[in-house]
Amino acid sequence: MLAIALGLASGLSWGVGDFFGGLASRRAPAIAVVAYSQAAGLVLALLALAVARPEAPPAAAWALGLAAGVSGVVGLVAFYRALAVGTMSLVAPISALGALLPLAVDLAAGRSPGPVALVGMVVALAGAALASNAPGPASRRGLGLAVVAALGFGGFFVLLAESADDAGALWSIISARSGSVPVALIAAVVVGAGAAVPRRVIPLVVAAGLLDVSANLMFAAGSQRGLVSVVAVLGSLYPVATVALAAAFLHERLGRLQAAGAGLALAGVVLIAAA
Repeated sequence: MLAIALGLASGLSWGVGDFFGGLASRRAPAIAVVAYSQAAGLVLALLALAVARPEAPPAAAWALGLAAGVSGVVGLVAFYRALAVGTMSLVAPISALGALLPLAVDLAAGRSPGPVALVGMVVALAGAALASNAPGPASRRGLGLAVVAALGFGGFFVLLAESADDAGALWSIISARSGSVPVALIAAVVVGAGAAVPRRVIPLVVAAGLLDVSANLMFAAGSQRGLVSVVAVLGSLYPVATVALAAAFLHERLGRLQAAGAGLALAGVVLIAAA
């Protein structure tokens, strides 16, 4: 149950953080938003490391964390750009399908969560997919980027969970940020977006970074206490929070299918918890 709670909490934190990141990406280049938000998250993780002082991880776990960071930052840049050019309530659920990758890895390794939990996971992801049916004049722009984001997030889930098994949650996040921050900063400089974040956007960028690293920590901790596929599916319910905030503050209209999708996602969570 602790793994389930951590998975749900990570999804909520990712959802709110992605809303802030999406807003920031409408006012500044997505790569700059990702670079600075990742750096803000790294600062928070280093402060936590200075307090907790866990044992240093083995080199293999550090390498997995670095790879997770690179995969995650590719997904995040694609996601923020998709949020900036497309409809949030359409882009977010598609990107959440990245949870299918850790599910496939678990099943291939013979780690099945059981029939009831599997049904719950399918129902939860189906709910996220239904939420992608945005009503009205929804923009289909950014859907290809949303698919790239899904692949990047799926790789991040798998690699970070493997790193956390040997390095612990905090060190796995430090190693992941050590991979993502330099890549994002270099990319921002190369494309000329290094100083392109207006001062009024900085609070949104920092908030997105702090919420993202908090979600990462909760996901890593949850993956140590339960199957990564289950925790990843629960964490991938972040579109529910993003869509709700988009409806409340951006007046993106929610239709019946989107409401039904949210209900299905919650029903899937109930089934997973029951299992």
